[in-house]
Amino acid sequence: MFAEQGLTAGNVLEIASGTGEHGAYLTEAFSGLHWTYSDIDAAGRASQQAWRDAAEHGRLSGPLVIDASTDNWGEVEGQAWDLIVSVNMIHISPFEATEGLLRGAGRLLKPGGHLFLYGPYARNGEIAPSNAAFSENLKSRDPAWGVRDLDAQIVPLAEAAGLSLKAVIDMPANNLSVIFRRS
Repeated sequence: MFAEQGLTAGNVLEIASGTGEHGAYLTEAFSGLHWTYSDIDAAGRASQQAWRDAAEHGRLSGPLVIDASTDNWGEVEGQAWDLIVSVNMIHISPFEATEGLLRGAGRLLKPGGHLFLYGPYARNGEIAPSNAAFSENLKSRDPAWGVRDLDAQIVPLAEAAGLSLKAVIDMPANNLSVIFRRS
């Protein structure tokens, strides 16, 4: 899917990199990607560092501490990124992190750069039963978490940040890959 969308080269910033597997896999698959890990979780950063240390190339960097909910992402400010990636963060964080992620992407992406999001979403108020159950489970753990509505919540924030919706791709288990482009 990255190849089909023309996302195979450039400088990538991953927000909430988790274990670091995405960057490790994609930089192995696409030699034109230079990937920077970030996470607020120390255990995640330790795993990202292990992937970086194990890589047989020098195209993984970080991990950095970036709190997406803020309007200052530290040392990545002032850099222009080709691609910002966030996988499975939006529903497992307070909505302020989503708002900050979209503002940050609008601020830091190069013109023509892309924001790639992956995860479960509702669409125009409709939600798959499995995603509704998952959302309720998340909210039982933290009331600030939950599956977001792509059309009602995410797209308007993205547009306000100067991003336009480029593609929505259905994925397994009622997940979506969502790609925005900076004007």
